[in-house]
Amino acid sequence: MGPLDFTFHLLGFAAPALFVALAVTFGARFVGAASPSLRWWAQAAINFTAGLAVLAAGLWYFGVDGKMATYAGVVGAVAMAQWLCGRGWK
Repeated sequence: MGPLDFTFHLLGFAAPALFVALAVTFGARFVGAASPSLRWWAQAAINFTAGLAVLAAGLWYFGVDGKMATYAGVVGAVAMAQWLCGRGWK
């Protein structure tokens, strides 16, 4: 695999986490669940990191990429990260 193919594979691997992170971050602005103390890009970065960690854990656990259980975990992890960023416990 060449460097360009590796880059495309890596971007394709991270794309679901990025999409969910951005969708949740901007969606939280509309429902009032966004953190007033964090900028949108900081919340998106935290959400993306949580989603990427779940994708990596799913790849390690299942041995393949693209399992629906992993994608469900990404949605849950990003939602939890956004809840923590927005101080949802208050």
